[in-house]
Amino acid sequence: MSENGETEIELTSILAEESSICIGTMLNDDQCYQAILSRDRRFDGVFFVGVSSTGIYCRTICTVKTPRRENCTFYSSAAAAEQAGYRPCLRCRPELAPGQAKIDAVGRLAAAAASRIEDGALTEQSVSELAHSLGVSDRHLRRVLQQEFGVSPIQLAQTQRLLLAKRLLTDSHLSIAEIAFASGFSSVRRLNALFQKRYRLNPFSIRKVTNVPQDVLRCELAYRPPLDWQGLLRFLQARMIQGVEHIKDHCYLRTVRIGEYQGWVRVSLIPKQDKLQVELSASLIAAILPVLTRVKALFDLAADPVAIANHLQSFCSPGLRVPGAFDRFEVTLRTILGQQVSVKSATTLMKRVVQTFGTPIETPIAELTYLSPTPAQIADLSPQALTQLGILSSRATSIITIAQAITAGTLQLEHCADVESTIAQLKTLPGIGEWTAQYLSMRVFAYPDAFPHSDLGLRRALRLEKPAQVLQLAEAWRPWRAYAAMSLWKSLEQSELCTTSG
Repeated sequence: MSENGETEIELTSILAEESSICIGTMLNDDQCYQAILSRDRRFDGVFFVGVSSTGIYCRTICTVKTPRRENCTFYSSAAAAEQAGYRPCLRCRPELAPGQAKIDAVGRLAAAAASRIEDGALTEQSVSELAHSLGVSDRHLRRVLQQEFGVSPIQLAQTQRLLLAKRLLTDSHLSIAEIAFASGFSSVRRLNALFQKRYRLNPFSIRKVTNVPQDVLRCELAYRPPLDWQGLLRFLQARMIQGVEHIKDHCYLRTVRIGEYQGWVRVSLIPKQDKLQVELSASLIAAILPVLTRVKALFDLAADPVAIANHLQSFCSPGLRVPGAFDRFEVTLRTILGQQVSVKSATTLMKRVVQTFGTPIETPIAELTYLSPTPAQIADLSPQALTQLGILSSRATSIITIAQAITAGTLQLEHCADVESTIAQLKTLPGIGEWTAQYLSMRVFAYPDAFPHSDLGLRRALRLEKPAQVLQLAEAWRPWRAYAAMSLWKSLEQSELCTTSG
């Protein structure tokens, strides 16, 4: 778009001047249109454009002819665009747009609710039950989501289900009935009715022939570039749980258990496309939505790496991510095992736990042989069962206590609206101190400002003796302190100085 050179320069100037401000909140409609003219990937997923002349909504990077300004209306979410009567573009596929990072939301409650809805929460529970789990009233949750996304909780869930169904129609061999079930619809009739109403299309009209084996489902997940894929794999490989995870040929593989569904997943980078390819066993089709949500969490695909790097400057490379948790209890368990020991020692202890208390599973991948133990499996153990594996008695008690709290429902390892209160709750449990609570906030709760300031590796990287000094220095890195911590750990990953499980 050479004729838009001046526009691109103006947009770049805006970004340079306000790099510390969230992109999604600083743009007016004219600036959004400029982003479309330049097809700037940094805005992909931050907003969507509805085109009145076609009745279609698109991502900012769509390659179709740029619409006229007077035909464009901008929406903060795909759900808001669909609520306004627009149907998704079949070329740029809005369902593949990267999500917004937690820090991008006006309120953490809206972000937490959207995250749970994306994970399929409203498939098995009501809006009232979702609100109760978030510690708010039904009315307040509806008001917050309407203010943040312009839609109700049900409308947000319907958009999520329709976009998933559209993805499966395009990328899989599944029957319409299987797609309806996997997408969270109660019947094929309901899927067809909503598809016709929202998209004015018959589901069969967008089916594509795919060469994917019928016992494997293949999907794509977009992210905002750049992405340090090799850095993510190095981090995960150092902490890899033998039998549960495996890294081979630049791919991440692992076993999966979600409710009653068990199987395996393989994740790889698609070169030059700013996407990850996710392959999962056919046994997980009914759980595809939470599987994809967990993959996005594990690889931190919702992050805006350019905005974070601009804020942290020398403390962060643009492609850095904070690895999350595919299995939240698994990471919690490993974190406790890693208290004040080396990464290697924690990995060895986790291997023993999995091979002793995990569930054997058969997969076509020879290295994947176990499912990690569930909270219920650990909650029933005695401390002696864990100490026999070389685990300290205090940590054995901590592991069992936290498993019992999760099983009883008094502790939820979910994306939460009030991270501070959850951190405080964690610290009331035996053996859970500030370091553990902050590290779990980084990886399990995906809180971008979490910061385990007492970590020995961070102190040595910064050449500071006291945790209070580290905490004071980190004030300048807010609200991205978790990324600063990852950057500092990365600087020590080849050094024997890093002795914690960070």
